[in-house]
Amino acid sequence: MRAVAADLGRAPSTISREVARLTTSGGEYVAKRAHAIAFEDAKRPQVRKIDADPVLRARVIADLVGRKKWSPQQIAGRLAREFPEQLEMHLHHETIYRWIYMQPRGELKREVTTALRRGRAMRVPAKHLQPVTGQGLIPDMVSIHQRPPVDEPDGTRIPGHWEGDLIIGAKNASAIGTLVERATGYVMLLPLPEGRSAENVAAAVTARLAGLPGRLRKSLTWDQGKEMSQHKKVSIDAGIEVYFADPHTPWHRPSNENVNGLLRQYFPKATDLNLHSIQDIAEVEAALNDRPRKRLDYAKPDELIALLLLAP
Repeated sequence: MRAVAADLGRAPSTISREVARLTTSGGEYVAKRAHAIAFEDAKRPQVRKIDADPVLRARVIADLVGRKKWSPQQIAGRLAREFPEQLEMHLHHETIYRWIYMQPRGELKREVTTALRRGRAMRVPAKHLQPVTGQGLIPDMVSIHQRPPVDEPDGTRIPGHWEGDLIIGAKNASAIGTLVERATGYVMLLPLPEGRSAENVAAAVTARLAGLPGRLRKSLTWDQGKEMSQHKKVSIDAGIEVYFADPHTPWHRPSNENVNGLLRQYFPKATDLNLHSIQDIAEVEAALNDRPRKRLDYAKPDELIALLLLAP
């Protein structure tokens, strides 16, 4: 029973109780019979944990909708971090997903499902992403393979290494720049109301990075988009080394790819990004940096970047 419990990630006592409860008079545990009984038991009316606690329910809804748009995993992780001793406030993220998808039709169902990153009303199997289209080579670009180590030997990310890209609006007519610091997940969004020319992108990137301490300007890794063709100017003006990822390799910039996906909750594809004011973009930036992150043990990027800025 201990071996079974270890395989299933359960306590041995849980397995022992299950077997004892459903062993027949002949001393035999029949899995098929046990499954049928469990199926029938599941039909009984049940009050879900989120619905049973008004405080917990209000917190989950507040974190899901509005400007926050936290994922169920972020919500669950942050609750555990904020209320370590209050088990009634602890949830598994799958509990939140089930609660969302089992909502009856109505305004709440629409609001919570559209708040999810994919905005789906039903769960569907995951699909592999198609490779992105390359945008050509850039003169004198320096490959990511020449970049110094960005991680410690134990896998810890070294602060000061950034990843960058653009999200593009409808008909390729508008864009917003994105910069992500790898160690903290801190996001900077770059409004580009005058277009995504190399000059505009270089000026926007330089304006945001140049004011940082030198220890937070170690490298910038960009996609092979021609908007970064003035990378030498960025390197000099912002005091940061610029490197380029290989074509069709989003895993070379994983933090940036993740953030660009999150941004589509606020800036949907096939929409005009110029409709969003500089203030709108700043609010989205603040919301992203206020999101707890699983890989950061549910700390928030703005909490961690503040510590780095205060460090001697």
